[in-house]
Amino acid sequence: MKPTFTEGGKLSAFGSLFDAAETFFYVPNETAKPRGAQIHDAIDSKRSIFFVIIAMIPAILFGMWNIGYQHYTILGEESTLICNFLYGLGIFLPKMIVSYAVGLGIEIAVAQWKKEEVHEGFFVTGMLIPMIVPVNCPLWILAVATAFAVIFAKEVFGGTGMNIFNPALVTRAFLFFAYPAMMSGDKVWVNGSYMDSINGTIDGVSAATPLGQLAAGEPVTYDAMDTIIGTIPGSIGETSFIAIMIGAVILVWAGIASWKIILGTFVGGAAMAYLLPYAGAENFEWWEQLTVGGFAFGAVFMATDPVTSPRTEGGKWIFGLLIGAMAIIIRVLNPGFPEGMMLAILLMNVFAPLFDYFFVQANINKRAKRAAK
Repeated sequence: MKPTFTEGGKLSAFGSLFDAAETFFYVPNETAKPRGAQIHDAIDSKRSIFFVIIAMIPAILFGMWNIGYQHYTILGEESTLICNFLYGLGIFLPKMIVSYAVGLGIEIAVAQWKKEEVHEGFFVTGMLIPMIVPVNCPLWILAVATAFAVIFAKEVFGGTGMNIFNPALVTRAFLFFAYPAMMSGDKVWVNGSYMDSINGTIDGVSAATPLGQLAAGEPVTYDAMDTIIGTIPGSIGETSFIAIMIGAVILVWAGIASWKIILGTFVGGAAMAYLLPYAGAENFEWWEQLTVGGFAFGAVFMATDPVTSPRTEGGKWIFGLLIGAMAIIIRVLNPGFPEGMMLAILLMNVFAPLFDYFFVQANINKRAKRAAK
C-alpha cells in the first residue's frame, strides 16, 4: 500500500495520514540522522509516548467510575460498579473522540501541508485534555479550546518539540478564561446536576470541590480518605491520588518521566502548604493540599513533559520546587484561582530554558577554571 501514498502515488495527498498509521502499528525502519543525535536507542518516540498513555489508564478508569458515582450520589440513588463505570464511559468517550478528532485533524493537515510526518506528541495531549476538564464541559467548547491550543501553543512554534507551553494546559487555560462559567463553580463537576436542579429533580444541588469550599471560606466536607481515594467532585482524571501515583511509578520505572521533577513538586508544595495554611480551615491538614485538585496530576503528567521542562538535572529540581510552591501560593492567597496548579506550571514553562542556561553556564565556567589550572 505504501507506494500509493508516497509522492507520485494516487493517494499521495494522504501521505502523512498513512505514515502516522504505519508508524503506529510498526517500528519505523529509519533512525535519526548521525549529526542530529548523539545516542541511538532501540525505542522510538511513539513507544515512549504510549508508556505515558499506559500510565494514565488507572486515572482514566477511576475517573470514569467516579463520574457515575458522583452522579448517582447526587441523585440519591444506589448504583453498582458497572453502572457507575458505564455512565462515566458515556461521558468521557465523546470528549476523548472530540479531542483526538480536532487535534489530530489539525496536526495531519499541517503535516501534509508542510510535507512532514505527523508528530506523535498529540497522542498524549489528546488523552490529557478530556481528563483535565469538568464533567459538564460542552463538546463544542472543548473542540474550540483544543483547536486553539494546537494552533497557537504548538504549530506556530514549529510543532512537537518546539512548543514553549504544555498544549493540554493551554487548552485548560483557554477554557478557564474564555468560558469561566463552564470551568468553575459547583454546577460543573457532576454530570446532569445543573439540568436536574432546573427541572426540579434536585433541590439545592451543591457539588463543590474541596478547593472550591476552601476558596469560599467554607469548611471542607470531605475527609482525607475521600481525597486520597478520589471519591470527590473534580476534573475527570484528577481526583484519585492513588491512581495518579500508580501512573507515577510506571513513568519513573520506564524512565519516561523525571522523578526529580515529581518529587521536587511535592516537596515544594508540602513546604509551602505547611508555611502558608488556609485561614480558618482547621479540618484541612497541610498535606491534603497535595491530594486535592490537580496538584498530583499536574506534578506527574504535566510538569514532567519533556518538551516544556528543563533538561539539566539541577534545573529539574528548581523547576519542580517552584511549581509546587507557586501552586500553593496561588491557591491560598488568591481565591479567584482556587486551583493554582495550571498557572504555576505554565509560568514555570516560561522559565525552564533559563534554568537550563544557568546550570549549563555554571558547568562551562567550572570546566574552564579546571582547564586553566
